[in-house]
Amino acid sequence: MSVILVFLAVIAGFAGWWLSHQRLMAKPWLEQGMAGDYVGFDRSALPTAKIGLGVFLAVVGCLFSLFTSAYFMRMGLSDWRPLPLPRLLWLNTGVLVLSSVALQCAVIAARRGQIDMARLGLATAGLTALAFLAGQLMAWRQLTEDGYLLASNPANSFFYLITAMHGLHILGGLIGLGRTSASAWSGARPQRLSLSVELCAMYWHFLLFVWLCIFAVLAGWAATFIDICRQLLT
Repeated sequence: MSVILVFLAVIAGFAGWWLSHQRLMAKPWLEQGMAGDYVGFDRSALPTAKIGLGVFLAVVGCLFSLFTSAYFMRMGLSDWRPLPLPRLLWLNTGVLVLSSVALQCAVIAARRGQIDMARLGLATAGLTALAFLAGQLMAWRQLTEDGYLLASNPANSFFYLITAMHGLHILGGLIGLGRTSASAWSGARPQRLSLSVELCAMYWHFLLFVWLCIFAVLAGWAATFIDICRQLLT
């Protein structure tokens, strides 16, 4: 339960920060200036697509927080045998960070109308995401060759389940990234392209944040942090 509360608190913090920059509490009828200056204000301030993606990410965040909570509850039993994390996961984490950085560069380029740079960022993000998935499969193969099979221990099952769910969400993101890349190469309108790239970046940054949380949990750092917090509170 404490894991869920911490995760939801972090998500709420990010959501509050993001919404505070959308001028939701603004009162256009009290603004000074010509009425034409505010035409389309509602649409440009908070696009419907961003709201929908935000709701979806909140649901995904709750799903992974439930997995994490179940992980902590199950690891307290006597038959739990934590498996060693392959060193390859460190490299995979760096690759996913690079993918997220590339998408952020694509967002900046799309906003400035630099289509070629946006295309390069999208291509880099897609290739590094594929490299991340390939690295995850290689980590799975390494573990199975070392005897850490899916049904051998509950810890193994949780590892494969959580990493597989994250990988499936990466695959889903690649579909959206592919459509955005196709729009970039087909000469889509700059405003439409910029919004699509921003949506992909939001999704990618969130998946990076989720993976960092997963990595911390699997490595045991999250449990140590929670124990320290409990000792401080008591």
